[in-house]
Amino acid sequence: MRRTFHLLLLSFLCTLVAFASPGDLKEKLASLKGISNIEQLESDVYPEKYLVRITQPIDPKHPEAGTFTQRVVIGHVGFDRPTVLVTEGYGGAYALNPKYEEELTKLLNANLVFVEYRYFLESTPEPCNWDYLTAENSAYDLHNVNQTFKQLYTGKWISTGISKGGQTTMLYRAFFPDDVDISVPYVGPLCKGVEDGRHEPFLRKVGTKKERNRIKNFQTEVLSRKAEMLPLLEALSKEKGLEYRIPMAEVLDYCVLEYPFALWQWGTSVSVIPSVHADTEALFKHLMDISSPDYFAENQPNISFFVQAARELGYYGYDTKPFKKYLTIESSKGYLNRIMLPKELVDKVEFRPALYHKIYNFLKDNDPKMIFIYGEIDPWSAAHAPVFKGKKNEQVYFQPRGSHRSRIGNMPEDIKEKILTQLNQWLAE
Repeated sequence: MRRTFHLLLLSFLCTLVAFASPGDLKEKLASLKGISNIEQLESDVYPEKYLVRITQPIDPKHPEAGTFTQRVVIGHVGFDRPTVLVTEGYGGAYALNPKYEEELTKLLNANLVFVEYRYFLESTPEPCNWDYLTAENSAYDLHNVNQTFKQLYTGKWISTGISKGGQTTMLYRAFFPDDVDISVPYVGPLCKGVEDGRHEPFLRKVGTKKERNRIKNFQTEVLSRKAEMLPLLEALSKEKGLEYRIPMAEVLDYCVLEYPFALWQWGTSVSVIPSVHADTEALFKHLMDISSPDYFAENQPNISFFVQAARELGYYGYDTKPFKKYLTIESSKGYLNRIMLPKELVDKVEFRPALYHKIYNFLKDNDPKMIFIYGEIDPWSAAHAPVFKGKKNEQVYFQPRGSHRSRIGNMPEDIKEKILTQLNQWLAE
């Protein structure tokens, strides 16, 4: 009995050491160079959670360009645990939510270091000079975060991100291969061009023929009722305060062209598509639910993403041929640059394929410990990471009928078990 008590006491004391007291962690964070504005956050998940700001160079290779502060969220489990570095591709406000939990931190009982992407929300330099919004600079941001917090968290590091965050996980590993031990990009495309060319054929084959026909018939019916649809679109745009660079009829065209991509991306069942005999209001409402005009409006929150997509991350085009006789636009080619970039960058941004080649060649010439997660019906998976024969570490998994929401947790049990076994083996090495 006494021996059991001593063992329990020893276990309790070890737990106290591992988790440390709130004051200890806050003091440790404050001691790190470049860290400021430390705020303790509520969390239903992590024993301790903090929001901090880290001072970053706007241009790592030219310090004279100045600095900006980048938001970082710390979820602390224990100094003896692995650390998950979330390479978010957009704004990070959602990570402040007390209920927020990163999948890998839960699966691996790991610490969280969550980094908001530069030029999004509170991590936007002032003035906003688009020249410094590059993949390489974002990789340097993550490198600085990694090197700073490795002073506290000395165990294994895993980088991960979703969608554009998954792209960021890939590019970060290519620029700084030794910063982390493992990388797990979720649904992250590796695009070859600003209109990659692989997404349109994908949409002609995804799902069943019956599903694709139902989607196409819906698109055709909406376009054939354009005269009735436009007043509804004008009223909605006015209500939401949306302004466009193109005429309303073209906005409707793009909403319809975007529709199948958006439907498959989020795994929406075709069973919710209204009958072609439904009234115009019902058809319009469904279109807006799936493919809202906000995406094509001026001054949207994702404008920083569009700049990067046009410059080096790549994007997708539209297949206009099936709807030629209904469309107001003559061609969709170049639409991203023409209608979605900041006005000052229109006709001034050219796609640079260097990033694509850097990531591709890194994966071809090396064998980093990386697990790629994709969804079978997600159009972004048309540009999935290359699968090279003979690689021991690189692993690419597709969730059957999975969408952009594909994760390790919703994989079939056998695949999920295989992934977790591999991750734990790597962490134990």
